[in-house]
Amino acid sequence: GSSNPNDPVVRFNEDEHDFLREEDHRAYRAQMPCGHTVTAQSLFKWCEKELKVEHRVHIRCGVCSAQWSFEEVTKMAMMTEEEESVFEDKRFENLVHYLNIKKCPGCQSYALRNDQNNLKVKCPKCTAQKGKTYAFCWQCLKEWKGPVPRADKCDNVGCISVLEILRTCPDVVFKSVNGGTGCPSIRACPTCGVLSKHDGTGCKNIMCASCKVQFCFVCLKLTKVCRKTSSYYGPCSSGLAPRQTSIPERTAL
Repeated sequence: GSSNPNDPVVRFNEDEHDFLREEDHRAYRAQMPCGHTVTAQSLFKWCEKELKVEHRVHIRCGVCSAQWSFEEVTKMAMMTEEEESVFEDKRFENLVHYLNIKKCPGCQSYALRNDQNNLKVKCPKCTAQKGKTYAFCWQCLKEWKGPVPRADKCDNVGCISVLEILRTCPDVVFKSVNGGTGCPSIRACPTCGVLSKHDGTGCKNIMCASCKVQFCFVCLKLTKVCRKTSSYYGPCSSGLAPRQTSIPERTAL
């Protein structure tokens, strides 16, 4: 619906702050539940940043970090139904990546892995449709082959254990980082366990494509921890972390 200064439901204040510092200071700004105010245009841009750049599931105030309801945001940003649908789809996509949900190769419906020690995942939809149990490999996304339970790989050709990848990947050759000699080119994120590869360019830190946490590829500490005692390109105070022999479990959102 339309938002204007005379709307008895929506409260407006004069200029208080602007996330991107681009708005007309004379423009009216809607007051969010946390008390901070923002124009519809700035709020729309903030949503784009939070969902499409930061890949977040929840939209929070840029001043106090209070969580805003999606319904409140779409109203205050004066989104069209199409824009609201696009943002809702992006929120779901981000949630899928966070929860590490994957699509069943049989029916393309989303499936959640309940047992982290077993790669065989049963698809309820395919099982009902086929009249017999249908399961797929969480790792190679092919119909399951081989004995169970298995935490390393199934018997499909090409299904390679994540731990095998970590064990056999070549070392990365850093172009500008000191103290990184002998560092594996592939690491499992210390926060969620998803694999990341470093191409040797830039600094030693990398952002996980799944959980968006930054960590040091050399010592495997979170960037904010490593930076307390080391520079982006200097040797880590704790030295080079050895090749990983286990996959870190995903922490809470």
